[in-house]
Amino acid sequence: MLKIKVCIGSSCHIKGSRPVVEQLQAMINENNLGDKVELAGTFCMGNCQQGVCVTVNDEFFSVTPETVRDFFTREVLEKI
Repeated sequence: MLKIKVCIGSSCHIKGSRPVVEQLQAMINENNLGDKVELAGTFCMGNCQQGVCVTVNDEFFSVTPETVRDFFTREVLEKI
């Protein structure tokens, strides 16, 4: 199971964590990956200056609402 954690702390919230989470949820559903991908929120990861902080199985990424679709294709779909 792929574990995706999205920071929902104040800095990442301001930078768009809510739309990132919503888009990830939609793409997980569109691709019928509910049994293969676990999506969770978490608080500050300590990289506030780097945009919306996201980890996939503890590997760190900086994602924005504009880059989330490319991120999902590259770091989720290609690894399943």
